[in-house]
This record gives sequence, structure tokens and C-alpha cells, in this order.
Amino acid sequence: MSTTETPLLVSAQAKWVRMSARKARVVLEHIRGRSVPEARTILFFTPRAGAREIAKVLASAVANAESAHGLEGDELRIEAAYADEGPTLKRWRARARGRANRIRKRTCHITVVLAPMERERLDRGRPRKSATESGAQATEPSSASKPSASKRKAKRTEGAAA
Repeated sequence: MSTTETPLLVSAQAKWVRMSARKARVVLEHIRGRSVPEARTILFFTPRAGAREIAKVLASAVANAESAHGLEGDELRIEAAYADEGPTLKRWRARARGRANRIRKRTCHITVVLAPMERERLDRGRPRKSATESGAQATEPSSASKPSASKRKAKRTEGAAA
């Protein structure tokens, strides 16, 4: 039997946020799978009201990771981010002729789950030696496989004439 190491996941949740889950999901799609600094930047420049609430949840999740597990906040990525529907407050609004319309004040529960980045992602920003620097010769693709610009232009005009 081999022991499988379970990845460390840190989460934070905001419950009963006065916003519909549908509106929160639009913003959450932008940050899902990104690094924490990148997600913070996206949320800062997103003009939707949900971005402020999600930024608070993200800050809370980062604080949880730093205090409870000693992780570095900038070396985390967003593993999962989702908004579940919360209870709906039902109110009534008076209308003409003694009638009433229902007003639904929706709420949602926003959850952000963080995980440490893989080593490859952390190394991505550092320059690496390419194959040409290490001594190997780079081969150029043959020009026979690519049609020339004049042939492409002739083909385009031929198709437009038809």
C-alpha cells in the first residue's frame, strides 16, 4: 500500500450575503483557478458589487492559511470558488386596487478554497535555459509546409470571386 498525500486545502465562507448567487457566480468565474495576487488584482478592477464581498472572503481565506498553516499568501491559488443560494427573504409591495406583489430579497453563501501552488507554477516566472543555449541546434520548419503569402492571397481572391 502506498500512502497518498492529500493536498492541504484552506477555505473561508461568507454566509447570508445580501446578493443573489447568480450575480456572485459571474465574478467568481473570473478568479477560479488563478493565483491569489492575480485574483486580488482582478477583484480590485471589477466594477460589480459582488467583487467587494468576494475580495473579503478571499482575504479571510488567505489569513486562515497564513495563521493556521503558516503558508505564504502569495504562493496560494484558488482551488475552488462557488456561491450557493441562501434563504430568500420574502417581502410584499403594495400595488394598485389592493393587490400586492412579492419581492424576493435573495441571499447567498460564498465559499473560496485555497491550495498551495505546484512547484512548476512557482518556477514558471524564472528564466530557464532554452535548447539553443544548451548547445542543441534548433531546426527551422521547412517552407514547403507553409504556403507562401502570394498563394494565400490568390486563394482568397479566388474564393471571393466564386
